[in-house]
Amino acid sequence: MGMNTTLVINAKGGVGKTTITTNLASFFASRNIHTTIADYDPQSSSLNWLGLRSPEVTKIHGADLAPRHGTGLSASRRQIPRETQQLIIDAPAGPSRLLLQDLLARTQSILIPVGPSTIDIHATANFIKELLLIGKVRFRNIRLAVIANRVRTTRPVYEPLERFVGSLGISFITRVSDSDVYVDAAETGVGVFEMPADKAGAAQREFQPIAQWVLGDAEAAAAAPPAPAPVEPVYDASNVVQLAAARA
Repeated sequence: MGMNTTLVINAKGGVGKTTITTNLASFFASRNIHTTIADYDPQSSSLNWLGLRSPEVTKIHGADLAPRHGTGLSASRRQIPRETQQLIIDAPAGPSRLLLQDLLARTQSILIPVGPSTIDIHATANFIKELLLIGKVRFRNIRLAVIANRVRTTRPVYEPLERFVGSLGISFITRVSDSDVYVDAAETGVGVFEMPADKAGAAQREFQPIAQWVLGDAEAAAAAPPAPAPVEPVYDASNVVQLAAARA
C-alpha cells in the first residue's frame, strides 16, 4: 500500500482543523495503519496532542513542518517515515499562495472543516473558489470534501453551503457535533475511535463517514466529481452569504 495524503485546510481559523486531523489519525491508528501527522501550523496543536498520547496506544508519528525562524529542528522532527500509509496534513489558517501550491502538489484528498457561523460559511465558499480557480484541484485530480464542524444546534445554517458545494459536485460529508467527547479526547491524546463505545459511540458514528471518504470506498468513488471542462468558470460565493444571513 502506497502513501495516501489528506490535507485538512481552511483559510479561516478556528474551524477545528486539528479536531478533524487528530481523530482521523486515531481512526487509522486504531486499525494499525501506519499514520503520520504533518503539522504545518505554527501553533503545533496536532503535535501537542501527539505529545499527550500514552505509550500504550498505537503510535502516530508527528512531523513538525511549520515555517519557523531561528530554530534548528532536528531532521527526525521533520521527517515523514517511509512506512507511512496515511499522511494527514494539518495546515495553517490563511496559507500563502506559495505554501498552498506546495501542499496541493503532494495531496490526494482535501478536507475542509467549516464552522457554523455566516462568517465561516462566507470564508469557506471563497476558499473553495480559490482552490478551484487558483489551485486547480480538479486538474490535479484531487478529491475535495466539506465537513460541518462544531455543530451546536439543529438550525439549518449549513443548508446554503450544502447547496453551494453540491452545485459544484463537491461532497458534503457529515456534521461533527460540538461535543465534550472531542474535548476530552484532545486533552488526553486519544481520538474518539480509541475511546469506549459507551462514551464515544455517537462521535464515532458521526465521524466514520469522514474516514470512509478518505479511504476512498466505493460510495466515495461513485460520488467523486466528474472531470471538468477545459476552462473552469468563475464561481460566485456571494449567494452563500446572502442565503446564510437570511437564515441566521
